[in-house]
Amino acid sequence: MTFRFSSRRALAVLALAAAPLLPQPAAAQFFWSPPDLSAPPLTDEAAAIALGLPGANPAEIKAGLVWNLRAALNVAALQCQFEPTLLAISNYNAMIAHHDAEFDSAQTAILGYFQRTVGKGKPGQTAADQYGTRIYSGYSTVQAQKGFCQAATVVGRQAIFADRGTLHEVARNGLGSIKKSLVVAGEQYYGTPGYDYVVALPSFDPKCWKKGVLLPPCQQQWNDRTSAPKP
Repeated sequence: MTFRFSSRRALAVLALAAAPLLPQPAAAQFFWSPPDLSAPPLTDEAAAIALGLPGANPAEIKAGLVWNLRAALNVAALQCQFEPTLLAISNYNAMIAHHDAEFDSAQTAILGYFQRTVGKGKPGQTAADQYGTRIYSGYSTVQAQKGFCQAATVVGRQAIFADRGTLHEVARNGLGSIKKSLVVAGEQYYGTPGYDYVVALPSFDPKCWKKGVLLPPCQQQWNDRTSAPKP
């Protein structure tokens, strides 16, 4: 029995067979067993507290969600450049370009919140400026950098593919994970030896030393501390 294939079908079969062999873009993976950074969506009540906007109305909460997402991904664009596959800068720039109208509306609503709660004119403007500085600082981290960068990348990818006008939904669903990532968690299987390491030093009490030599009782206490099993 003879089978005949059209050239077009043959090429399609070959393309499908070769697809797994082609280089694929890979997301950075920092952990063998990553920490659980999942978090439930923020309710309006939880968002008002988490975003530092007490008494905000629903429109102001939406604006706060959007503005905090902008701040978080801006910090990620600055702090996560050490891993190019995260695309932190290009994702942030794409989000700004795609959702510029929603960011403009959010900025206006945030200013309106502080004009309403602090005072019109300069007091409200100053409070809004201080709020912006505060939330940017709140997303900056050192020890939890890897977890933060990984969480911000996931939410950043969602942001650039979200329909215009729906960025607040991405923020509502993703900011909890980003905020959770700011608490050091690290590798779950092997631990985090760089963070868990503690230097055990002898006592510097003058009673423990004589002519620069550690006395035997204090030496024994030091030995007991260094040989004690870690919790």
